[in-house]
Amino acid sequence: MWQELMTAFCLMLILEGMIPFLYPDRWKNVVKKLADIDSRSMRMMGLASMLIGALSLYLVR
Repeated sequence: MWQELMTAFCLMLILEGMIPFLYPDRWKNVVKKLADIDSRSMRMMGLASMLIGALSLYLVR
């Protein structure tokens, strides 16, 4: 189980690092825009992301 969890974590780091590596200026603009979003909207986006991820994991498994 721990090996799968660490594999998933490593893949997440690789995927999350690709955009800043390939498009650093665009990434800076995205981060600036994200800083302007209110906390409630950010929480809703986070919740939606978690639910989509959990549902996708359920369907794949």
